[in-house]
Amino acid sequence: MDNDFYCNFIQPDKDIAKFVENLGTFQNKSDNPKEVVIIPDGRVDLLFFQSSAEPFHTMIMGLETYPEERYILPHTTAFVVSFKPLAVEYILDTSIAALLNTGKTLPNNFWGFKAEDLQNFELCCNKATQIIKNLLPKEADERKCKLFDLIYRYRGEMTVQELSEKVKWNSRQINRYFSKQFGLSLKAYSTILRFRASLEHIAQGRLFPELNYTDQNHFIKEIKKFSGVVPKELLKNQNDRFILLSVLKGK
Repeated sequence: MDNDFYCNFIQPDKDIAKFVENLGTFQNKSDNPKEVVIIPDGRVDLLFFQSSAEPFHTMIMGLETYPEERYILPHTTAFVVSFKPLAVEYILDTSIAALLNTGKTLPNNFWGFKAEDLQNFELCCNKATQIIKNLLPKEADERKCKLFDLIYRYRGEMTVQELSEKVKWNSRQINRYFSKQFGLSLKAYSTILRFRASLEHIAQGRLFPELNYTDQNHFIKEIKKFSGVVPKELLKNQNDRFILLSVLKGK
């Protein structure tokens, strides 16, 4: 990462790990906008922002299906809760189908966060964790829990039919659930998770398919579809534009 841009992501408390993938912060300390490329990662982000150019605000971002260039304004500090999709129904109590490749602004008092909270990452993490614990459902649909467990465990490599058989849930009903809740099919979501798993390999300089891609050409085509560049260019990651890859390289 360059000296003017900082980010940090940590694992959540085990009590909320079924619904939260990580908690993070990023800061653009410079006087100039920071160019980044947002790439699909299968997560739903809740962001609390403060910058010199904009007042404190809160946004929820839906799932992405293609890369998009964005700019982080100068002197921006943000706190991020990255949710697993299961949280959309059980923690956020909503649907994000209409937010595919976009986001929406939430009320400024959402979860009681304030601009000054963003100066203390530990405070933000503790505050968000406690709120999420208070929102945990007494029970959740076992089929949905098992479905997402399998999707994550096998990194999107299981077919819809295999998943359907293992969770004993009709594939048509699963896709209806995905479309209604997230705005895309289970197959499309699984493909995104497979891409993200490949990023871990690319971050280590392994520029060949290690998952169930048909061949090298299929691998390159899919990496380019989701990142906008071929694996070799993605590995170079000029100016740390691909934040997710920078984080993976730093592990």
